[in-house]
Amino acid sequence: MTTTTLRPAPPDRDPAWLSRVFWIGAGLVVLWPLMVATEFKPWLLFAPDNLKVTRQFLASFLPPAHSAEFLAMVAREAWRTIAIATVGMTLALVVAVPLTLLSTRVLSISALSGRMARGPFWFRQLVRWLLIVLRSVPELVWALVFVRVVGLGPTAGVLAIALTYGGMLGKVYGEILESGEAHATQTLLRNGGSRMQAFFYGLLPQNAGELTSYTVYRWECAIRSSVVLGFVGAGGLGQQLDNSMKMFNGGEVLTMLAVFVLLVALADRVSAGLRKALA
Repeated sequence: MTTTTLRPAPPDRDPAWLSRVFWIGAGLVVLWPLMVATEFKPWLLFAPDNLKVTRQFLASFLPPAHSAEFLAMVAREAWRTIAIATVGMTLALVVAVPLTLLSTRVLSISALSGRMARGPFWFRQLVRWLLIVLRSVPELVWALVFVRVVGLGPTAGVLAIALTYGGMLGKVYGEILESGEAHATQTLLRNGGSRMQAFFYGLLPQNAGELTSYTVYRWECAIRSSVVLGFVGAGGLGQQLDNSMKMFNGGEVLTMLAVFVLLVALADRVSAGLRKALA
């Protein structure tokens, strides 16, 4: 004789539907004044006059510029864009790594007792505020400042990326180091090890993969930023793109946009490969 277990019938309605409806409604209530403040009117894109202007603008892109001289210039500026991003990231690391070590609580010897001493505590707060200042100023604003100081060219873009990304890297590096397991680091410090020994033998081995992965991701972002910085005279592919747009040369704009897409796709593949190798 076999017995069958009767399973309860599924409920006719989602038991959490009321809370979901509430939170969706609350989200819309919050979102609506934000949309009003930004004058978000997507239907204007489909107005007849705007569609006519859009068609004329897109038609000016054809045919794309493809002369040998122009393509050679684009290749040269694309390489310069990669160079701006790479050198800027290198300088950002020079800024971020020392500030990270100075601001990380787990490397504080006085914090081993459970409460950090007042002097080291406020010193770390000052360093963290410096990181906030660096990353709060967009790289575009830094580029405008450095263009005034050092003139037009890649130097302004390199320095802009170095400062903004230095602040970003320093903040995230600190969060990664402090969120990991601190037992090995604290043991080294309690047994007379220096802060650098605690970092290299305690913190770095267990967090190296995550730190490297985020650094590679930021390098990919720096390539995109270096193109945007070119619009304010910081050199690279963006500056040539800005010049072509001002001259209403749509064919050149289309060619450089295609190269830019390929450049970002290549950076994405390189960064994905490096992350896979580190996994």
